[in-house]
Amino acid sequence: MPDIDLDDTKIVLVVSLALIDADGKVLIARRPLGKDMAGLWEFPGGKIKAGESPEVALKREISEEIGIDIDKSCLAPLTFASHRYESFHLLMPLYVCRVWQGIPRPCEGQELKWVRPVALKEYKMPPADIPLLAAIRDLI
Repeated sequence: MPDIDLDDTKIVLVVSLALIDADGKVLIARRPLGKDMAGLWEFPGGKIKAGESPEVALKREISEEIGIDIDKSCLAPLTFASHRYESFHLLMPLYVCRVWQGIPRPCEGQELKWVRPVALKEYKMPPADIPLLAAIRDLI
């Protein structure tokens, strides 16, 4: 889905994933140097391209970012973030996945870490991600 201008506010549509392992830990990624918000921790995912559903975009982004394969049938929508940044408004659905193929690895220079949901608040995250933490903590 392309970015949409609405009343001079650019809406950016992205999708993210709470990948949960067998021990109940969640995978987070640290944004690499050279990217906006470098050094902050986030849930893997990315922009939805024109013509993509959120699930198709998430499957593509997860393969590109952390090298695993997820099946759309293993994705469950959990919640979403709606956050106004200075130059755009972010709309971000968050999905949960507990089943995938492959071993997550950093494919784009980011750092990956498995974290207990109660400890997520200890990691500096973009403002849009912070409201998602309670939903993840309550789920697990």
